[in-house]
Amino acid sequence: MYGLLPLSASADAIIRTQAMFASTIAEIQVEEEAIRLDLEIGLQDLSAFRSLLPDEIHRRMEFGETPFAARVERFLGQEFRIVADGEPLSGRLLRIAPAERVRRDDITGEPLPVEDEPETVINATFLWPLAARPAQLDFQLALPASAAVGFVVYHEGIAVNDFRYMAASQPLNLDWNDPWYSAFASRGLRRQYYAPMTGFIYVEPYEVRKEIIARPKDLQRYVDLGLAGRDTIPVEIQPEVRRKVIEFLSQHHPMTIDGEPAEPAAVRADFLERSLRTSRVIDPPEELDLNAAIMGVKFIYPHEGFADTATMRWDLFDDKIQMVPVSAVDPTGPLPQFLEPDYDVLEWQNFIRIPVMPQLADVSAPPGFVSRLLFYGRWLLALVAALMLLRFAREVTGNKTGWVMSGTAALAATVIAASAWWFGGQARLDDTAARDVVAGLLTNVYRAFDFRAESDVYDVLERSVDGDLLREVYLEMRRGLVLASQGGASARVKDVELVELQPEPADDQGIRARTTWRVRAAVGHWGHIHERRNEYQADLRLQPIDGAWKLVGVEILDEVRL
Repeated sequence: MYGLLPLSASADAIIRTQAMFASTIAEIQVEEEAIRLDLEIGLQDLSAFRSLLPDEIHRRMEFGETPFAARVERFLGQEFRIVADGEPLSGRLLRIAPAERVRRDDITGEPLPVEDEPETVINATFLWPLAARPAQLDFQLALPASAAVGFVVYHEGIAVNDFRYMAASQPLNLDWNDPWYSAFASRGLRRQYYAPMTGFIYVEPYEVRKEIIARPKDLQRYVDLGLAGRDTIPVEIQPEVRRKVIEFLSQHHPMTIDGEPAEPAAVRADFLERSLRTSRVIDPPEELDLNAAIMGVKFIYPHEGFADTATMRWDLFDDKIQMVPVSAVDPTGPLPQFLEPDYDVLEWQNFIRIPVMPQLADVSAPPGFVSRLLFYGRWLLALVAALMLLRFAREVTGNKTGWVMSGTAALAATVIAASAWWFGGQARLDDTAARDVVAGLLTNVYRAFDFRAESDVYDVLERSVDGDLLREVYLEMRRGLVLASQGGASARVKDVELVELQPEPADDQGIRARTTWRVRAAVGHWGHIHERRNEYQADLRLQPIDGAWKLVGVEILDEVRL
């Protein structure tokens, strides 16, 4: 029965760029002792990177007779220069050779598995030794022919920018104490997740959530998390770090809901791995680099119905944190903005004219005792009516005096038989009625989990599911809707579509149905909207119980992610 569950979800795209699909890709690693460039040169850019071609190919392409060593020196001195604090650095070529093109994710630029027929490129690796820590680097590109170069820079393992196109000059300011704050002078090269802290309010039926994303290293400036003097966060101290972070943040960023101060019913903190495409809880735990470590803290505020207002006041600013990206999210979507010391309140107001509250489908009641009695007796009543009509016809043709009474009786019997045939026929659902019943039950099973209180969920679910199946459905759907990889976020089912139904009568006035349906579920958290669409095929068994249709059996035959 596990197919009833909308399982793990995928994320909505946040930002897209074609830079990672450029013919040439440059990945630059800035470390304390050296700068490393890994260059992936597409064959269509060979003219622009002619200085790196072998002598024979260089001559064959009619670029001249300059020896390879001299051309590499020219490349490093003129065509791809790195200037540190105003002084050009001296670099060298480590290796160059043909290789296979690295496939990249269309949002994050992260490497993907190699395709069956990979593209051939030229890979070149360069190194610029550093005698000291420069405060600024300038990456300067001046190729002899045009080429679109997608590039990304990492400072001690922290991505400074998302994939972008390289220009003639890109000054980079380095923060050696905390590489997270290293940044290009151009804001156009600022990475999507540049902020060390972000905040979110999510407003949903029966619940308001506050989510804070923060680096433990930044929180260490406000409260001792036991991280002083460390370069990593070992696994063994992570539970204590989570506890201290919860304790500290519970005293900050106060919430009001409908004008009243709000206290959370539950708080959870997790270490996250965050990318442009998705965010996930790091589980099992692993030792984390202190500079790159990120935590997500979730505060849950149960609420009756749908809130009218919700506010969060941001009260953590210092010399490094002067602008905080925040967003208020409701069923219509997110409303992003920035908070600053003189504008420190994120406010959400309900402008939804008709809030989308959980709505259960109306499911027609199963046939009652009288309908079932008429169903089985309608043939007998039809026979009686036919006999009385025959008697009436004989009396009329025989000019008998009792024809008026027999006619009246025949008419009454015919009306009774017709009524029995009509109402008795409802005891067996036709395909349209069966489809409405099955669709309604499936919808109500999922809609039960729109309620947040477990007692409410169980009570609503009991209207549609019976017997031993009730507890099984409750536990499995609860487990499936709560995404462990997303910090316990609970998905909401957006819609249930009945695709195909093949019903047939079953014992005890029930229905057996080979059923295909589709489910779309979504959950918003950590700044992402995750959505999943699944299609299921199952054999369902329904029975009338206590005057209502209920599911009594589910056998999943197939599950497909759409």
